[in-house]
Amino acid sequence: MQKFKIKKYIDNSNVSRFRFWIQLLSFFIFVYGGYFFIEIGSRLPMFSCPYVQGSPGGCYLIGVQHELNTTWSSIFSPRGISILKSLGIFLIFFLFLNKAWCGYVCPLGTLQDWITRLRKSLGFSFVRYGEVRFKKLKVIKYLILFLLILIPLAINNSFFGAPKLPHGMHTPFCQICPARIILPLFNGDTSQIFVDFTDRSTIIMTSLGLIVAAIFFVGSFVKKRFFCFFCPMSALQFLFSKIGFLRLIKDGDKCTRCGNCSRVCDVGITAIADDILSKNIVKDDCMMCFKCVEACPEEGALKVKVVSFDLFSATEEGFFKRYGQDKDYEGPKK
Repeated sequence: MQKFKIKKYIDNSNVSRFRFWIQLLSFFIFVYGGYFFIEIGSRLPMFSCPYVQGSPGGCYLIGVQHELNTTWSSIFSPRGISILKSLGIFLIFFLFLNKAWCGYVCPLGTLQDWITRLRKSLGFSFVRYGEVRFKKLKVIKYLILFLLILIPLAINNSFFGAPKLPHGMHTPFCQICPARIILPLFNGDTSQIFVDFTDRSTIIMTSLGLIVAAIFFVGSFVKKRFFCFFCPMSALQFLFSKIGFLRLIKDGDKCTRCGNCSRVCDVGITAIADDILSKNIVKDDCMMCFKCVEACPEEGALKVKVVSFDLFSATEEGFFKRYGQDKDYEGPKK
C-alpha cells in the first residue's frame, strides 16, 4: 500500500518544476563546483567545459579530439587502449541518465531554457521548424560529430594523398563551441572572447567561435533549445541511447494521438505522437525532459523507466492535477 501511494504521488507530481531545481543545482555545480573542490571527471556526456575555471569536470568531446590528434600507427598501438578506456568512462556516466544529461544537467541546455523563460516574460512568441526542415536539421549534428573526429585525424594523417590539416584546428569543435565562450562569463572570465592571430587556421576557427556564440543567443531567443538541434554530443548520445538505464517507453495501443506530447516538446518531435509502433520512443533530438509524459492524459501510454522499473507514468489524474488546477503551469497548446 505504501509503495502504491509513493508511485501515485510521483505520477501526480510536477516533474517540470523538479527539473528546474535540478537544472539550477547542476548549473551551479558544473560552473562553480571546482571552487568547492568538487571533482567529477573529464569524460562527461554533456558540456562541462574545462575552459571554465570553476568547472569540476570536462566534456568528453574535448578529450576525444585531443586523443585522435595522432598518427594511425599510434592509434593501433597501446594508445588505442587509452582511447577505448575514455569511451568506456563516457559510457559509464551516460548509462545512468541516458539523454537526460541534456535535459537536466547540461549547463548550455539550462542556459537555453533560461533564455526561453526570458523570452516568455517579455511576451515574444517562438518559432517551430516545419517537418521537412526538421528532418534536414537532423543531419547537421551527425556531420559535426563526423568532422570533429575526422579533422584531428587529418592533422597527423594524409587521407587519399590530400595535404594534412594545420595544427591550429586541433580541437575543431571546441574552437567553435559556444560553451567555451559563454560559460566562463558566469565566472567573470572574458578571456575566451578573442580572435587568435597565431596563424590563418586559428584566426578562422576563433572567429567562427565568436560568430557561433552570437548565433547561439539569437537562435535560443527565438527557438526553444536552438543549439541542441546542431549538438554533436546529442548525436553521440543517441548512438548509445538504447543501452541507457533510463528509458522513455510508449504503449501505442493506449495512445489516442491527441498530440499533447508533441505540442509540449521543446524541440518539436512529432514522432512522439505519431509513432504508435516503437516501444522505445527516444529520438535523436529528445533530451528526456519528460514533459511529454506530464502532458499525456492516457493511463500508461507513456512511461519513464529505469531498466524495467516503472518510475513515472502518464495518468489521467496526474494530467488534470497538473494542467487543470495550476493556472501558472504551461499546458499543451495548439
